[in-house]
Amino acid sequence: MSSRAEEEFAIEVCNVSKLFGTGAAPFKALDDVSVNIRENEFFTLLGPSGCGKTTLLRLIAGFTYPTEGEIRLHGSNIAALPPFKRPVNTVFQNYALFPHMTVGENIAFGLQMLGRPKADIRESVDEMVKLVKLEAVKNRRTGQLSGGQQQRVALARALAPRPKVLLLDEPLSALDYKLRKEMQIELKRLQHETGVTFIFVTHDQEEALTMADRIAVMSAGRILQVGTPHEIYDRPADRFVAAFIGETNFLTADVAASTDGMAEVTLPGGARISAFVAEGGQPTGQVSIVVRPEHAEIVDREAVAHLTGQLDNIVYFGTDTHFHVSLDSGQRFIVRRQNSRITGAVLAEGDTVGITLDNGAAQILKD
Repeated sequence: MSSRAEEEFAIEVCNVSKLFGTGAAPFKALDDVSVNIRENEFFTLLGPSGCGKTTLLRLIAGFTYPTEGEIRLHGSNIAALPPFKRPVNTVFQNYALFPHMTVGENIAFGLQMLGRPKADIRESVDEMVKLVKLEAVKNRRTGQLSGGQQQRVALARALAPRPKVLLLDEPLSALDYKLRKEMQIELKRLQHETGVTFIFVTHDQEEALTMADRIAVMSAGRILQVGTPHEIYDRPADRFVAAFIGETNFLTADVAASTDGMAEVTLPGGARISAFVAEGGQPTGQVSIVVRPEHAEIVDREAVAHLTGQLDNIVYFGTDTHFHVSLDSGQRFIVRRQNSRITGAVLAEGDTVGITLDNGAAQILKD
């Protein structure tokens, strides 16, 4: 009998490597990757182009096979099974809809190929059309639909056979910004309502943070960190994760003392603050620390400040303003301030300013 911990996992990727090419130097797309994806989870593979995230998705789908390692679905090794024998469906970036068919016919097609009874197909089509809110265009050909509507048809078609896992390979990348934001909410709603495990591939950090229950950040064929959006953003494990997820500031500092996951560090200029230590870290000497721009504030230089410098540039973004500061130490620092109707002292480029850091804002990185 399997343990409860094992039963929680929809997908287990166990020490998987994937090589392309032959000879002395084949390309290693995945390098000893292991990750567990929970049942009914919205899990995102995030990373830059060429990091291996789509290769991992294709291995789970069965479109290619691992060179080494196992892929398990609910505890059973499926690494050698062909795609049609896996209870897994995929939504591709280009949707691959049949333009000569109606919405309903597109959704029904996969069920017909599986030999489902006609009554069951009609019931499933009606259920899926309602789920993706396309009742009004059920009998319209997909070539007559908007991009957002076509994406919903692709989702409905993939969900109709009731797969245990749904794989999504950057399905929102072709949509405009506003529609993409709307579909992020829709995807999360669909995952919640169906209870299907979603594995979503993207290079867009905002997409990942918005939708995912957990995120795996990938680079050069390896998974660098797995965690919730909050953990990935506020407690990055290393410099790559910190730099790739959102805007951030890097500073050098000297460790004065460390204990129980915290360290006292001395910043350029002499101010001392407490900083979190990444799991497994034992910092000594000079270290790199990361501070998010919204976890700092501009203050008068005469005030008690952790850092001081000159304000070089002010960039207005509507919802917030970014202040670019050249620190006295020669390093660059960005402060993000949310805009409101009530504003404080007016700052101008060229002003000398101080910067204070929020408690718990700094994290020591494993370089």
